[in-house]
Amino acid sequence: MPSGNFILVESIKFGTSGAFLALHAEQLVKMKTCYILELTLSLIQSGRHQCVSRFLAPQISIPVSNDHLLPGLKGIKLLNLCEYSALLAALLELCYLLGCHSSGSIGATDIFLEWHVNFDWNIRPVFSRQPVITINGMFPGPLINSTTNDMIRVNIFNSLDEPLLMTWNGIQQRLNSWQDGVSGTNCPIQPGRNWTYVFQVKDQIGSFFYFPSTNFQSAAGGFGPIQVNNRDVIPVPFARPETEFNLLIGDWYSSPYKAVRRVVASKHVVPSPERYILINGKAPYDNAWGGEYESVEVEKGKTYRFRISNVGTASSFNFRIQRHQMTLVETEGSYTDQILLDSLDVHVGQSYSILFTADQKESEYYIVASPTQVDTSDYPNINGVARLHYKNSVEQLGGPLPPGPDQLDREFSINQARSIRWNMTKGAARPNPQGTFNVSNVNISQTFILLGSKEQLNDRLHYAINNISYMTPSTPLKLADYISNGSGVYQLDVFPTSSVNEEVALGTSVVSGDHKGWLEIVFRNGLDVMDSWHLDGFSFYVVGFGIGEWIPASRETYNLLDPVVRSTVQVYPRGWTAVYAYFDNPGMWNLRSQCLRNWYLGQEMYIRVYDPDPNPAKEDPPPENLLICGIYILPPEPSPPAPAMTPAFSPSSSGTIPQRSSR
Repeated sequence: MPSGNFILVESIKFGTSGAFLALHAEQLVKMKTCYILELTLSLIQSGRHQCVSRFLAPQISIPVSNDHLLPGLKGIKLLNLCEYSALLAALLELCYLLGCHSSGSIGATDIFLEWHVNFDWNIRPVFSRQPVITINGMFPGPLINSTTNDMIRVNIFNSLDEPLLMTWNGIQQRLNSWQDGVSGTNCPIQPGRNWTYVFQVKDQIGSFFYFPSTNFQSAAGGFGPIQVNNRDVIPVPFARPETEFNLLIGDWYSSPYKAVRRVVASKHVVPSPERYILINGKAPYDNAWGGEYESVEVEKGKTYRFRISNVGTASSFNFRIQRHQMTLVETEGSYTDQILLDSLDVHVGQSYSILFTADQKESEYYIVASPTQVDTSDYPNINGVARLHYKNSVEQLGGPLPPGPDQLDREFSINQARSIRWNMTKGAARPNPQGTFNVSNVNISQTFILLGSKEQLNDRLHYAINNISYMTPSTPLKLADYISNGSGVYQLDVFPTSSVNEEVALGTSVVSGDHKGWLEIVFRNGLDVMDSWHLDGFSFYVVGFGIGEWIPASRETYNLLDPVVRSTVQVYPRGWTAVYAYFDNPGMWNLRSQCLRNWYLGQEMYIRVYDPDPNPAKEDPPPENLLICGIYILPPEPSPPAPAMTPAFSPSSSGTIPQRSSR
């Protein structure tokens, strides 16, 4: 190796992340503050300086793909150390500007957000006056715009008059159920207090949303979009659209959410149904009370992307754009086979991406979301309506709304659901094709058959799974699992996972999921209305739909070739839906009805996926800002008798963390 102020190409390394051209910095080895950068090959070939990551080590690595390896070697065998130092300084500055310096994952950025959650009585999305939950004064809340592997830190200040939890619908919280934001994983943020969620959008892309998960609060707002973009090195399987729009669409009560919450469990008082559908928190176009409506401007000939989420409480809707066809491209982090649609059914909790081209006469057109799979003939004007405006149009929107499929056409809806399939040839968060992970030959280690139903117990209405209605303890299950192995809070594996309990009962349902095993879940709907199920921590493969009873022979109808992968799936009235899930993500994970009334009244359970290895690479330890509540809040010690002057002990507002129990 030559001496002097040179950096020599020492070796070529091959690893799981590809080929790396390793440059040994002989003169910098002795410097304890030497920085290492990983740079993309484009840095050398075209001068496009894309910072990937930074850490301490005595070498510089340049990722090189196998088919570009030889061209990448040309002209960089020897670099003068002075030139290297200048390049290094420039790239460090670039890393800082891009935010690459603050995360340990390649290409990742730290995103810092501060949210103030409050009530606003001046927003009038519907005719009646009611409190709306806003974030930083916004309804819906602000967009979380991220890229695969980014680290997101959200400091939430709760200015409501009751406790608050925020959950991140579809974000898998890899190895980190501590940040999931549901009652089984987190102590709530008390009024007047704040808490910071810290989570990574690890190996994910796609369209998602967040919302408050307790106290029926999502019926009052507090929701907003999450967008996880592809890394630049992963091609998107369609041409880049001109612009992207997030459309958060959902039903809305005419009464304040607390009033609905008070009577929702009563068998004597029926809350008024959801009589409105809002688009981005706005009233329907041409509404009677003068409320603001949503409008989207486009230019003729250009293509746009709509990221559509059903953030409502109960109603599935059919989405369509007057005289414009749509191409389906993504659902909850999975690229789909691209199918052409006139309309799309979107069920509670689901998210989709569609493309459409502004290829019609320059005018104005309706964007419509109308209830589906339910009879709304008694209140026919429940549609959500927005305006699509061509930039140079001088015409005004008018005329009847474009018709959609028949509301009760079950066959249309199921056939469309079956037609939504995984794009097996394209990559998503990673460069390898999605089809690398298929389910045609998996070994199922567990099967859950879960019946969702409505029951009465002690003169109150309950929703249940296999006749067990979930009873929420004051102590989060994850906290109990960590401190006392669940003792005093829940009993593991008492819940019947494949049979229906003879009597309706209350229980804190927690079951074991086989770590790195495949689970088959059959969701059965005992109701006469639509249901939606969501699993935190994972995406599942939707392998089958059916009407009537599920029987083992129903497996013969499963699509095991290219089932779509998502985290929320619909179950049709008196029907069933089957999914496969691979339990490679240790933690305490919520499985629930996404329909708010069902969830609030007990249609949920938890799956404990446990890895006994204490290695933090297998599951994250509790966060440093862990809140303590429930049975682990220690009471103050009694004051010593007079005349002692020592003040009595009092725990902090977050409690004192007891020692973790041995397993």
